[in-house]
This record gives sequence, structure tokens and C-alpha cells, in this order.
Amino acid sequence: MNDINGSFGKGSVTRLGSAGGALVETFPSGCLTLDFALGGGLPRGRIVEIYGPESSGKTTLALHAIAEIQKLGGNAMLVDAEHAFDPAYSKALGVDVENLIVCQPDHGEMALEIADRMCRSGAVDLICVDSVSALTPRAEIEGEIGMQQMGLQARLMSQALRKMSGNASKAGCTLIFLNQIRYKVSYGFSFFFSLFKFHLSHAMLHATVSYLSWPNIVRSVYIMGIQKSLVEELP
Repeated sequence: MNDINGSFGKGSVTRLGSAGGALVETFPSGCLTLDFALGGGLPRGRIVEIYGPESSGKTTLALHAIAEIQKLGGNAMLVDAEHAFDPAYSKALGVDVENLIVCQPDHGEMALEIADRMCRSGAVDLICVDSVSALTPRAEIEGEIGMQQMGLQARLMSQALRKMSGNASKAGCTLIFLNQIRYKVSYGFSFFFSLFKFHLSHAMLHATVSYLSWPNIVRSVYIMGIQKSLVEELP
């Protein structure tokens, strides 16, 4: 162990009992019932995917998480790939918009590179990318409309996540990716697939149902199919 730590740096290999605790720290998501379902909240230093249909409240949930990390004294960054950030709405949800770091990238490579650098710097505790579907590869932007660009975004995300998962763990920075439901055309039925696969700690299907009832419109939010790779501490 001493030889390996001497070659690759202190802490490259260590005994779990001397690592200062094996449990992953969490912070509130802004939704108490969701925190209970996740075993304490969103994990620090991990990648979380919130996916679902459009206009189902994914951004709202992410903004609540940003507000919670700011209340704890942390810094948050929003990568607004959709260029649709609403400061007034965010402030109404409790986000400190004056201290929120916002990036509105020109293309997907720029968005992910900035997010990775901010993650490695240790300057932020939470980075939210809104959304994966808006991370358009540079080659697609520079190419002509109608050109076939097969698999560019999938390769871009796969390469980025291989780098960012380790960097997030070392820096203790949580990465939240918002993603819309996608369908494989080759299947005869609707089929969701994720670009993240093995890099996730949590994945949550986020959906809403609206009920029109005069004089109010009631909107129920459902978070289903929670995939967890972390467990809560048992007594």
C-alpha cells in the first residue's frame, strides 16, 4: 500500500475503516417526502438524473435543490443549455439569484467542459445541467440543417460522464442532469433509454397530472421509478 500511495499519491488505496466514514453525505432536495424516499436527500459528490416528459416540473425540483444547498452556505451553478432561465421564478422558489452562477453555453462541449472545470475547482457544491436534450454538439451546430449526425450527443455525454463522475466524487460536488424522455425509433413501442447508465447514484422519473377544478387548477406531481445505488444508515 505504501508503494502504491507513493507512486500514485496519498489516499490512492486505503482501508475503509480509516477513510473517515463510508456513508455518502446528503443534503435536502427541497421535498421532504423525496428526501425520505432517497434515504436522506441528494448525495454529495455524485451524479443524479431527473428525467420525465416536458413541462413536468423537473427544473422546479432542481431549483429547489439549488435553494437548499445555498441555505447550507454552499455555492451552486446552473448550466442553462436551454437559455430559458427565469430569475423571477427562481427567486420565488427561494434561490439566491444574486449569488447563483449561471452559464448559457453555445454548444454541448462548452457546457460540459465548463461544468467539469467548475466541479474540479471545488468552488461549487452543486451543478445543475438543464437540460441534456439541449446539449447540442458543436459539429451539429456548425453543420448544415438536415445533415445526418448519428450518435454525436450520446458519445459526447458518455465521454464527459466518464471524466466527471470521478471529479465530482473527489470534489464533493453533486451534478444534477435534467433529461427528457427519449424513444428508440427501432422499437414498435415507446421505450425510454438513458445516456447515463452506470454513472448514476440516483435516477428519478418525474411526471405531473393537472386537474382543472374551478376556481383552481390542481397539479399533482409524481416521482416514480426511483433508482438508488446508495442506502440509508440502518440503526
